[in-house]
Amino acid sequence: MQILDGKKASQAIKDELKIEVAQLTAEGKKIPHLAAILVGDSGASATYVAAKVKACEEVGFKSTLIHFEDTISETKLLDKIKELNTDPDVDGILVQLPLPKNISDEEVINAIDPDKDVDGFHPINVGNMVQGLPTFVPATPHGIMLLLEHFKIETKGKHAVVVGRSNIVGRPMSILLSSNTNPGNCTVTLCHSQTKNLKDFCLQADIIVAALGKPEFVTADMVKEGAIVIDVGITRMEDATKKSGFKLKGDVNFETVAPKCAWITPVPGGVGPMTIAALMKNTFRSCMQKN
Repeated sequence: MQILDGKKASQAIKDELKIEVAQLTAEGKKIPHLAAILVGDSGASATYVAAKVKACEEVGFKSTLIHFEDTISETKLLDKIKELNTDPDVDGILVQLPLPKNISDEEVINAIDPDKDVDGFHPINVGNMVQGLPTFVPATPHGIMLLLEHFKIETKGKHAVVVGRSNIVGRPMSILLSSNTNPGNCTVTLCHSQTKNLKDFCLQADIIVAALGKPEFVTADMVKEGAIVIDVGITRMEDATKKSGFKLKGDVNFETVAPKCAWITPVPGGVGPMTIAALMKNTFRSCMQKN
């Protein structure tokens, strides 16, 4: 069993970007600028946004963090997005999800200029991805593909089972893995909460992508020997023994599943850092379209 180390792979990507940004600075060109919007006081969301801002700092990007109370109206939030859309210095806009119940995720995503939608959620970017056109690919699936590429994982002809059909991870992941690319060229089965005999599908998988948000859902009896397991889940579980008061659990029961795997991602330190690395790559790409 080998670890698909997201910290190591993401660091390699950030190191590359750092060199590229230094080159832009030396040439007197514009450097990438990411604007992140956080609504409310969710501890998890605040942690994720802070990690994204820190990554910007690390590679030499500019970043702007805009924090609103959860009482903000949808109209005011949309007005802020419009302002960022027209700001020529801003290359990437991300709004940390989930949003409060009084605000529509869909309205907010659709309001972001597709050319600044570095999260890759806008319908125009999703459509481009489906057609295999150059676009911003959603950060988590993009990060997973970069992780597979970094560790030179052979995916061609493999059977990949994606568990979870969210627009953020599951659906785009199934499209990317089945694309005529490297990594890619898998035969993909997309499973979800209504799938019958889920265990049988998982046992056929050369690659399992678990993205359903249920802690330790995938157990050893669902995984065949030599499988590659990508754990996208991250759930905070109360743990009084930890200084933070919680521990992070993935969608895979790591202890029992890992011994059967050829490769597996840990939680934390697997997919999470890769999501941020992909976001940085998307922001850099947006900036380069202007330079």
